[in-house]
Amino acid sequence: MKRKNIALLVVVVGLGLVLSGCGAPKDVTDYSKAEHWLNIPSSTDKAVDVFYLYPTTYAPADQTNPSISTIDDAGMMANAKLAYDRQATAFETVANIYAPFYRQDNLSPVDREETIAGIPTTDATAAFEYYIKHYNNGRPFILVGHSQGADVTSNLLSGYLKDHPDVYKRMVVAYVVGYTVTEDYLSANPHLKFAEGSDDTGVIVSYNTEAPEVLAPGNPVITAGALAINPINWKRDETLATAAENLGSIGINKDGSAKRNAEGIIEPVMNFADAQIDLDKGALICSTVNVDLYSPGSATFGKGVYHTFDYPFYYFNLRQNAENRSDKYLEKQ
Repeated sequence: MKRKNIALLVVVVGLGLVLSGCGAPKDVTDYSKAEHWLNIPSSTDKAVDVFYLYPTTYAPADQTNPSISTIDDAGMMANAKLAYDRQATAFETVANIYAPFYRQDNLSPVDREETIAGIPTTDATAAFEYYIKHYNNGRPFILVGHSQGADVTSNLLSGYLKDHPDVYKRMVVAYVVGYTVTEDYLSANPHLKFAEGSDDTGVIVSYNTEAPEVLAPGNPVITAGALAINPINWKRDETLATAAENLGSIGINKDGSAKRNAEGIIEPVMNFADAQIDLDKGALICSTVNVDLYSPGSATFGKGVYHTFDYPFYYFNLRQNAENRSDKYLEKQ
């Protein structure tokens, strides 16, 4: 089923993207090479793994550059590391984190879904298959993606994991955040199901964060029929989860990395972000954050779209949830 074309972008706060590229080959990236991995854990002391796909971190320097990056594009790689720092680290206390580099689409406005279903998904699928065969060793795993990475994750769920039910049964949860998951998508993929609470496993978690009011050009990552679950109270209804209930957000530096204390630890920012689902829009509404500071608007995202902060606003809630779902999964085994 063809899904609507949508423009996806990670807006890196205060981060100037100095990027370059040249023609991308059509062959699959070789994931036996360590340089094609953003992160391979030095030890596997956790009972669960995470497979992480970063958001859009590539843009061509000008219109003469390709819409698809090379696997070794310096700008993409550098900004992928920053995205990892503010997103994937939420799971570092829970799981062994594997994160491949993958060739990305920039913001091509035409047939973007088809483009992402091509080389980006082909690379991610090859990386995941290599991970399963050479690194996973039968452990349960969590999928984590954001924006373009979540789009690719949805293709991985409807493709490789559909074709490999023996692998899919080891999936604890898939965080498909910053991208729309719909009932139509689930109907087309009956092996998948959306999360109903904090404890279910083998499910998809998805939401897109915005302010109570979003100005033009709006929020391009939310399309009709979007499903959402609240990452604070883990409800599907419109029950408000207050900022006081939030286990902790994180601060972001000007370069896009996570703020740390003098000891290098990411500390929770308390009483910062609330969360409430708007069922009509399929959006997660955050009303307690200064919109002028955190989402002043751009040519791609209207004022009030907190796309960049989908993970940072609810960082410690996601950590606790991943731990909880992992425990629930392991108890069943």
